[in-house]
Amino acid sequence: MTKPPLNLYLAAPRGFCAGVDRAIKIVEMAIEKWGAPVYVRHEIVHNKYVVDGLREKGAVFVEELSECPDDRPVIFSAHGVPKSVPAAAQAREMVFVDATCPLVSKVHIEAERHHQNGLQMVMIGHDGHPETIGTMGQLPEGEVLLVETPADVAKLAPRDPEQLAYITQTTLSVDDTIEIVDALKARFPAIVGPHKEDICYATTNRQEAVKAVAPKIDALLVIGAPNSSNSKRLVEVGKTAGCSYSQLVQRATDIDWRALDGISAIGITAGASAPEVLINEVIDAFKDRYDVTSEVVETAVENVSFKVPRVLRDSAA
Repeated sequence: MTKPPLNLYLAAPRGFCAGVDRAIKIVEMAIEKWGAPVYVRHEIVHNKYVVDGLREKGAVFVEELSECPDDRPVIFSAHGVPKSVPAAAQAREMVFVDATCPLVSKVHIEAERHHQNGLQMVMIGHDGHPETIGTMGQLPEGEVLLVETPADVAKLAPRDPEQLAYITQTTLSVDDTIEIVDALKARFPAIVGPHKEDICYATTNRQEAVKAVAPKIDALLVIGAPNSSNSKRLVEVGKTAGCSYSQLVQRATDIDWRALDGISAIGITAGASAPEVLINEVIDAFKDRYDVTSEVVETAVENVSFKVPRVLRDSAA
């Protein structure tokens, strides 16, 4: 039986970013240095496959520091943690390694600087997301006001409308964030913005690649976890760019083949915490069913890398 033809467009950049790469490496190197178990507060990155793989190597994932014993190392996830967490680890004399993405740390430093200059912060982010909790937790209670939509801007009640600055979660939709920033600037003309965009290079690049692929395809699959903010944004960007079928799948077994019946072109991308092995698994699943012609649509080349903390580099040396 002949397989139906299918054009497969692979978005690039896709998948792992430098911050995720570094966070995973930190867990692996910590297990090598201190042996198992090594505790990790919160999923190191939002991907079940990655977390399960590290668990097999000896990582124990917990939600709170209180679940960790004093005598084992603990690692803080790539999303960042409130200041109270390392403070509590220090008070318990624990060995801890911070795997916060350096681009998230940049936002933390920015918030701190504005706070020292007497400004109250407005954070554009998703309520309850670990990165938002971590960033808001850098400053005292009430010093960071959260907005999720342009409508939230109208309800803001800052201490002094003349003394405001804004920061954003690093994994937001670039286009949605512009709307919220515009609303903030319209209501608070004196508001101070970041020197350089807070939304990270990887989030921006992955969204741009989806926009480039969208006009060529009938359907888009985004490989990523349901709790991954940047992956969910890619699905939304696909829809906004005109792709009526834009879906998040964790891996090949999640593909709804009936929904894809009759398509002639598919786009594939992956969130920043999805490993290449899952992307290849999805491509192979299409090759089993279709006569696939693949093309890579590349909109940027990434060559960013971040060093792991010195405590781990020393042991490697």
